[in-house]
Amino acid sequence: MPTECSAKSFEFARVESRSVVAAFDGGSVTSDAGSLLLGATDRAIRLVDRFAGCFADHRRSELIEHEVRTLVSQRIFGIALGYEDLNDHDELRHDPVMATLVGKLEAGRAACAPLAGKSTLNRLELSRPEPTRYHKISHDPEAIEDLFVTLFLEAHKKAPKQIILDLDATDDPIHGHQEGRFFHGYYDGYCYLPLYIFCGRHLLAAKLRRSNIDGAAGACEEVERIIAQIRRSWPRTRILLRADSGFCREKLMAWCEANKVDYLFGLAKNKRLTAEIEPELAKATDESCQTGKPARRFKDFMWSTLDSWSRRRRVVGKAEVTQGDTNPRFVVTSLKAGEAKARDLYEKIYCARGEMENRIKECQADLFADRTSTATMRANQ
Repeated sequence: MPTECSAKSFEFARVESRSVVAAFDGGSVTSDAGSLLLGATDRAIRLVDRFAGCFADHRRSELIEHEVRTLVSQRIFGIALGYEDLNDHDELRHDPVMATLVGKLEAGRAACAPLAGKSTLNRLELSRPEPTRYHKISHDPEAIEDLFVTLFLEAHKKAPKQIILDLDATDDPIHGHQEGRFFHGYYDGYCYLPLYIFCGRHLLAAKLRRSNIDGAAGACEEVERIIAQIRRSWPRTRILLRADSGFCREKLMAWCEANKVDYLFGLAKNKRLTAEIEPELAKATDESCQTGKPARRFKDFMWSTLDSWSRRRRVVGKAEVTQGDTNPRFVVTSLKAGEAKARDLYEKIYCARGEMENRIKECQADLFADRTSTATMRANQ
């Protein structure tokens, strides 16, 4: 018996005066039909149009077949559908679903495919901030960076009372001799060291960097740029920076304190810090021995390094014992004890930063952000 609510067809937005209809009666089929929903989403937020607006086309208009918007949308939708290689577009340029997404079903010239092939798209990816004799398409890096924050702001109907910005660095393995190639001892391989900044599920920055640098290098400048843009729209929103110990640097903490931005950073353990929580470690050890289960205690105290910090700051120490082994951990924060008690600060606020790693995994595994095989860092960015 047929289900009454099942439609026999579904009509999408028209393209060049043609109807786009999804039907369920067989005939020519595609495995990418779901991408039409992606296209509908793009028309709602105009991501492709706005991203294409960050490029300038200095080619002679009467001599070109594929406009910048066409090239940009091809590349974006191709990556979203799992076609990360430019070589894929030598086939996709004839694909009617891709043509529908791009909004160009027919070529303007005889003997031309509706969409661009790998060579034309390659010239787009090799674009420079200023046009050259052989690269007539240029891009505005600052406009592209600002677009991520603009989309984040527009995703909210009203300014939130507080937001948390998560920072992290990760490895981007490289297997050739790309510009900026260095060996990283921690990751035990040649890689880039990109900086990611998220607010929840929203990507605010993805900065490609060489790996022969400190993990926090450039973070203060990126944070300053992003927060300035956010505060122009949300001047009353409270902002908290959250990151692991790789970002616990005097420069970043001092900037936060001078600009009324809160922070919560991991703090690498040392003998002086561990000595501060020795009584708590002893109590946790006794409790674990009695119960046979992991035990943890927390201590709230003011602390400073011997010479690298400009002032004493609030530190929370976690004294944990698991299977007989001690596991001391520390965080430093600008939040007052009355705003977040030691246990809640660590367990509920700091540990939640682990969710950001899933967002990075989505960027690299699902959207091929780690596909940095081009020769130059500019093109890989």
